[in-house]
Amino acid sequence: MTRGRSSARFFDPAGARFGIPTWPWRMAPPHLRTRRQLAAAGLRPGGQDVAGQVLWNSRRGGGGVRAAYLYDVRLALPKRTPTERQRAALAKALAARRICPDCGRDAGYVLPRHLGTCVDCADAPTTDKPIDIPAGPAAVMEVTAA
Repeated sequence: MTRGRSSARFFDPAGARFGIPTWPWRMAPPHLRTRRQLAAAGLRPGGQDVAGQVLWNSRRGGGGVRAAYLYDVRLALPKRTPTERQRAALAKALAARRICPDCGRDAGYVLPRHLGTCVDCADAPTTDKPIDIPAGPAAVMEVTAA
């Protein structure tokens, strides 16, 4: 089932026009999958070369032709599972992104980079600056009179 001119334009299973086998949207053979489709099945390409591509006309971002590369599911390998040490290192790194450098507490969210601190510390007035009190006898009289 082809859908208009664009589908026929991208049909090149021999790879004569595009250099690699090419199919229109939803017309690739069932044994060829994208990276996301492999990942959803718990697989990864495993170092194999691209086996083909899917091309389609896009309406996003000004249009144009978009591509998705395809890999042979028969040559795919299972996804790697991280070791316990890798998981612990990742958890430690993610926790460090939640610690405020000013107050030292866990904010419960990843700190915004543009603030560099938690929202409470960013909103709090700074008290480390000395208060500017004018010097002289007139200033002393104004302070005591009030």
